[in-house]
Amino acid sequence: MITEKTKKHQKVLTRTDLGSPLITEKTEKLQKVLARANLGSRRQVEEWIRQGRVRVNQQMATIGIRVSQTDNIQIDGRKVYLQKTFATTRQILCYHKPIGEICSRHDPEERATIFEHLPKPKQGRWISVGRLDINTGGLLLLTTDGELAHRLMHPSYTIEREYAVRVLGEVEPTILQRLLNGVQLEDGLARFKQILPAGGEGANHWYHVILSEGRKHEVRRLWESQGITVSRLMRIRFGPVWLPKGLRSGHSVMMDSETEQLLLQQVGLEEVKVKVPVVRPKFKSTLPRNSKHSNKPYKSHKSYKF
Repeated sequence: MITEKTKKHQKVLTRTDLGSPLITEKTEKLQKVLARANLGSRRQVEEWIRQGRVRVNQQMATIGIRVSQTDNIQIDGRKVYLQKTFATTRQILCYHKPIGEICSRHDPEERATIFEHLPKPKQGRWISVGRLDINTGGLLLLTTDGELAHRLMHPSYTIEREYAVRVLGEVEPTILQRLLNGVQLEDGLARFKQILPAGGEGANHWYHVILSEGRKHEVRRLWESQGITVSRLMRIRFGPVWLPKGLRSGHSVMMDSETEQLLLQQVGLEEVKVKVPVVRPKFKSTLPRNSKHSNKPYKSHKSYKF
């Protein structure tokens, strides 16, 4: 076996005899391959490697080692078959999560989970890109690609999340400015990148807020730090992906190829020739009607068309 290292990646060149041509085998980092095979997150796999639980070709694995589909990989003595892993077909699902469902696969309290209503993937299993708490609805992305899920959730990519928020009472401009400047929470400084007034009736007022991270309950905690109660919270955008028009609560739809390309571009997994900016859609609101106060959908920012 002849090994040739390049700046970008390592190629393994083999030949069975002098008269046969060289065969190039695709190699990838071990933790990336095992994460994509849904055996664990990249961090989990890296921890297994540090603990000495992973072997490649009977040798103890190290962080960053590259493997091909012909390598013999074992975790705790059990062989991992990579042929299907290297040929994985990526799927990305947009799910309209209803309030009352949790994002765990199993719940000791036997509450409803998002996975009960999802279609079966062609290969592997669905990985939730982040979480929405039980009292938050809206857009939730799921994928069969562990590497994609890891990058979408990693704070270094600063992917925007946009939420529709209903609060009780009018909010003073000074409070809105304070939320934009930054508020010190128990886990550090937090702020909204943008706050867009979205109308409202009576005691209820709607805002669209944008932030670039996914800390636990961050949207609610920011508002509550100013003594403001959030009565409804719904995610309507994740990066370039909007909550699909007409997608009913509890239903899902496969992501179209154009949107998938934009999403992959944001995390450096695939290049797109033309960079398309995030454009606020001009369609009727898919947000739920407030049956307790009005039978009409709330009025939103002027860039939305109702």
